[in-house]
Amino acid sequence: MNTNRLILRNFSKKDASGMLEYSANPRVNCFLSERVSTLNDAINSAKEKSQDDSHIAVCLKDNGDLIGELFFLKEEPDTYSVGWNFNQNYEGKGYASESAEALLHYLFTQKEARRIYAYVEDNNYRSQKLCEKLGMRKEGCFLEFISFTNYDDGTPKYENTLQYALLKKEWLKTMNI
Repeated sequence: MNTNRLILRNFSKKDASGMLEYSANPRVNCFLSERVSTLNDAINSAKEKSQDDSHIAVCLKDNGDLIGELFFLKEEPDTYSVGWNFNQNYEGKGYASESAEALLHYLFTQKEARRIYAYVEDNNYRSQKLCEKLGMRKEGCFLEFISFTNYDDGTPKYENTLQYALLKKEWLKTMNI
């Protein structure tokens, strides 16, 4: 998939250094399990993701640099969970919304999605704004929903998680289709 400024493709081994740049120090706790500390870790992660069509590398069209990733998970029969992780050095340029719009289009038109949703931590304001820009509505807040990390004393730090969603019929209206 391509957009005006981006190439959306499968990962490859050459994406390791770009992946290391945004995965070494995740800014959002949900990506802590995907933290990579070395170039070798990033090479292995890129290799794994290259064999999984549900992980999409987001690259700049003009130079091919990896700036982030999109991912999706199908829940039978026709619902998809989506998410994204981007290099903070490229924030504020519209790349996340441009690539996420392409992902939603792909899932609704090629994968016949009926419903798409995203979980967003209540302190991840950028992702909340992105969901809203994509036309997703906030469906609720799960209090102390999940823990990705612990407090200093070792007890789990539970996070409040918002759920945003969009139905295909809602998306079609916004696209004037």
